[in-house]
Amino acid sequence: MGLRRSSCSFSCLILLLVVAVCFSGSAKAYKNYTVGDSLGWFDKLEKPSVNYQKWVSGKQFSLGDFLIFNTDNNHSVIQTYNFTTYKQCDYDDAQDSDTTQWSASDPSATEPHPVTVAVPLVKEGMTYFFSSDYDGEQCKNGQQFKINVSYGQGLPKNLKEYTPPSPQQDSSPPSPSPSSPISGDEDAAPDTIVPSNFNNPRQEDKGDDEKAEKSSASGSVFSRKICNFLGNYSLVFLASVLLFDLMS
Repeated sequence: MGLRRSSCSFSCLILLLVVAVCFSGSAKAYKNYTVGDSLGWFDKLEKPSVNYQKWVSGKQFSLGDFLIFNTDNNHSVIQTYNFTTYKQCDYDDAQDSDTTQWSASDPSATEPHPVTVAVPLVKEGMTYFFSSDYDGEQCKNGQQFKINVSYGQGLPKNLKEYTPPSPQQDSSPPSPSPSSPISGDEDAAPDTIVPSNFNNPRQEDKGDDEKAEKSSASGSVFSRKICNFLGNYSLVFLASVLLFDLMS
């Protein structure tokens, strides 16, 4: 009987540890990430030291977080869920259902001026960013990166039901940005406007790289479902095990 009680107690401890790991990140605040940190959002021809995929490394992006792009009116900010669009650095042939131009360059401008664009992360899974100006030359010269967005806390209410903003150009005011846009700043997500179709982008199967990325995103969804299941049934299971333990 002593051995049985020890086994039951050990099972309870293991289950509690699993549940704790699953929900350990639930209290984290939404974050604002400044893309490229002090280097901003530019291509290697303008700033040779930029490496956006290296900047992404080690960061955990979640729904409701913001990416802050500090750039100028000679560069654009394109967000897409389409791997082919990203790989080809091509916005002109992109689909409205899966690609958004958050900021457009202004060819008529006589000189560059600063532009700041705040982009909310509103869909779980792989998301791609690039600048498509000069027939994709900026993108091909390092102005691109990809991230995997996890569920985190889920979307806040102010990011669920809005319409797309018009692309920001020279005559447009800066897009709304979170307060204190410092990389990793843990502020609440601000009010903004986002494309309503972000929750239902067009999905395509485009090669081994994209399949691997989709598999990674699917794994994240599966893990979250397991955690939700454990959260819903852990108390019932624990009560049953403890009752059995006492009656033995």
